[in-house]
Amino acid sequence: MAMWAKSGINYLKQQMIVLLSATSVYRLFRISAAAIGICLLTLPGIAPAQSGMGGIFRAGASTSNITPAIGTSVNGNFRDDSVKNIHDETHVRCIVLDDGNTQLVIAVADLCMVSRTTLDKAKRRASAVTLIPAANMLISATHTHSGGTACSVFQSDPDPDYLRFLEDRIADAVIIAYNNLAPARIGWGVGSEPGQVFNRRWKMKAGTPLINPFGNTDKVKMNPGIGNPNLLEPAGPTDPVISVVSIQSLDGTPVALLANYSLHYVGGVNNGDVSADYYGMFAGRMNQLLNTDTQQKPFIAIMSNGTSGDVNNINFGAASSSQVPPYQQMQKVANIVAAEAYKVVQQIRYRNWVSLSVKQKQIELMVRKPDKAELARAKTILSKANKPVLTSVEALYARETVLINDYPNQVSLILQAMRIGDLAITAIPCEVFAETGLEIKTESPFKPTFTISLANGYNGYLPTPAQHQLGGYETWRARSSYLETDASMKITQSLFEMLGLLNKEIQPVNALEK
Repeated sequence: MAMWAKSGINYLKQQMIVLLSATSVYRLFRISAAAIGICLLTLPGIAPAQSGMGGIFRAGASTSNITPAIGTSVNGNFRDDSVKNIHDETHVRCIVLDDGNTQLVIAVADLCMVSRTTLDKAKRRASAVTLIPAANMLISATHTHSGGTACSVFQSDPDPDYLRFLEDRIADAVIIAYNNLAPARIGWGVGSEPGQVFNRRWKMKAGTPLINPFGNTDKVKMNPGIGNPNLLEPAGPTDPVISVVSIQSLDGTPVALLANYSLHYVGGVNNGDVSADYYGMFAGRMNQLLNTDTQQKPFIAIMSNGTSGDVNNINFGAASSSQVPPYQQMQKVANIVAAEAYKVVQQIRYRNWVSLSVKQKQIELMVRKPDKAELARAKTILSKANKPVLTSVEALYARETVLINDYPNQVSLILQAMRIGDLAITAIPCEVFAETGLEIKTESPFKPTFTISLANGYNGYLPTPAQHQLGGYETWRARSSYLETDASMKITQSLFEMLGLLNKEIQPVNALEK
């Protein structure tokens, strides 16, 4: 009787999901399903399950190797370089969450950036196998500057074979994580590590020459040099918060951990080395701290890039600096950040079930195009430059000016807002400035909220309008920075609208989740 009742209810739930598509009716079904589940618990032979409105909460995690081949292009520099050595393998790391009604995918790849075209193809393949909608998949890059080239910025086009390899391996990570779904519990918390993040854009003393590649004068300088006597003050804030989402099996075995920190990257590699930077070292250190090496199923730790478009690991306000061997600084940062994440994990209150939801929106933004005089100047510079290799910054940006002139007047980009219980994650396909991330955290109805940058594509830097007025590298028009000057405002407005919709959704289920 118990087995018949259980299978019968599952069948009815499946049929109802197919038939009911309206949001309001769907929510009513979820509440009814929970009531049916309560009734079933009174039947002989059916034990209570760790479940909520939609059923048992499940999670799965995986990793997939995306290390480029020796001799192929490595990303992160103004000019092309090729892979000469593999210092440490690069990966895409993935988590799939399932509340019984909705499934979410969060994947992070050890790449400097990756195009929407590549990610859309990976999502389509993963969706065809798992039936998870592509709109429920958040896939981002870490921003390591020593990974395979997956996007054209200052460099030649990526190797098509490597892009096809990436499409398959990213999809594989999603599919494997989906196949690893098992009953789980989840929790989250925040820590702080202010000692490893520094704003890299500085206002300089009056009279400091700040001529940019377009022949104009900036008001700030990126990476001005440690101990520079002309330093005045940083041009913006930093975000020291480390956000942590931790997933365990029902017996407390670590399954996965997703962290978020607003640090651009660390660097300090040998020329031609492939490395996942501190993101990969963080993953390894979390494995050590949680003592997961002997687990039957591998534990997957993930560090995602927050809002670090104007933040790096160099304290330019320091009196002096000392040279450190390659990889030493990134290991130091990984250890410090992992230690803080570990402290957060110790305080997390886990939940056996939370509801999941996601909103995705495509918006159109204008492209900053050169005027006739700027285009003519760029062509003159290129006519005098040494080819095919451009050696001067002025010539590199002249080429970028010509390329951007051929861009469409508008580009579309994907924005996402995901909800995991009363935690929110926003996703932006740009190198987002810290002040924008802090605004989202402050104004979001969800506490905590964090932003994953470089997500679902790449659309360059995202300075605020005020930062555009200051100029500096991150605002220089190129494939690395081409969106309209009001782009950050339009993006945050759309995200707040989506967060508002998610907030309205959560009201009927808050009581059951608590």
